[in-house]
Amino acid sequence: MILQDIALQTIDGTPQTLADHSGKALLIVNVASKCGFTPQYTGLEELYQRYKDRGFEVLGFPCDQFGHQEPGNEAEIAQFCSLTYDVTFPMFAKVNVNGADAHPLFKHLKKTAPGLLGSEGVKWNFTKFLIDPSGKTVKRFAPTDTPASLAKHIEALLPA
Repeated sequence: MILQDIALQTIDGTPQTLADHSGKALLIVNVASKCGFTPQYTGLEELYQRYKDRGFEVLGFPCDQFGHQEPGNEAEIAQFCSLTYDVTFPMFAKVNVNGADAHPLFKHLKKTAPGLLGSEGVKWNFTKFLIDPSGKTVKRFAPTDTPASLAKHIEALLPA
């Protein structure tokens, strides 16, 4: 599977693929509005603002598979992110990250960056996957890894 060919849908329903983000370092995150980690939206937006001019993007994928912590529809999620956290990085339609109905993007990410002890399943909201500009999955980060703690890993992928 070629990462850039995976079909996506933006939070406003526009079809897209990861090719629309090719040549950039990406941080792909499964997000939720009613999670203890939801305040990480602030740090994710800070990373995006800090590095977007150097070829970096955060891509947010709402997911309701963990404790029903993303109950809203796409319009409600977009409004929450905009009004509560002033999110400007790209957001996508709600997806499943685990199970038979897992989105192909997350199937690929879990296979190319397994978790603790080689486990593939995403354990909770705000699991983060760092992708280099060539489309290679570099590393998986746990929900407890703060966005600020990822800066050195992001910087290593970007031009000076």
